[in-house]
Amino acid sequence: MSLAADRPRTDGPARGRPRSEAVERAIIEGVMKLLEDGVPFAELSIERVARTAGVGKATIYRRWAGKEELFVDVVRAAEPPEPELPGTSMRDDLVVLLDSLRLRGLAHRSSAILHNVHAQIKSSPKLWEAYHTGVILPRRDLGLEVLRRGRRDGELRTDVDLELANDMFVGPILVRSVMRPDADLPEDLAERIVDTVLAGLRPPDATRP
Repeated sequence: MSLAADRPRTDGPARGRPRSEAVERAIIEGVMKLLEDGVPFAELSIERVARTAGVGKATIYRRWAGKEELFVDVVRAAEPPEPELPGTSMRDDLVVLLDSLRLRGLAHRSSAILHNVHAQIKSSPKLWEAYHTGVILPRRDLGLEVLRRGRRDGELRTDVDLELANDMFVGPILVRSVMRPDADLPEDLAERIVDTVLAGLRPPDATRP
């Protein structure tokens, strides 16, 4: 299972020598192999990862501060890539964002390794904090930024609580993905959610799609 090539690059200061894509792929794939072999996160030491990937521990530490940060990048590699927003309207951006969430829900259903990874994330407070900071918060911030632009451009009422509105858009897919794993996640779900919620949040004279 090789998914590291699809991992999105993260911004931030470089650590040590210049990054090598091939080395990073080998490390990510080394962690994937250990997870596929059933190794729990508690036993996933940097030394063991280095041995599996065929690199030195220092090579890993030049790229990740510890195994929590490395594990978060493994999750990014296993999940569908982050979407590129069209920027044509708030509605269009919201549909793309929600559809990427729907695709992640489908991936979690079909991938035993992702199911295992997320179970381990939830069982480790330190790992959950790293995942929440590195993955969940940036995604939420992106959704809030889309809503801010929509309010600025007159696509959203000025009195709308953006934090609450964001939850209203994201909530239905999270419910179906997490709390109702047997629920359908059809291709048009994102559009239906966005249009249903926007029907109550648009200014009265806003143009409808």
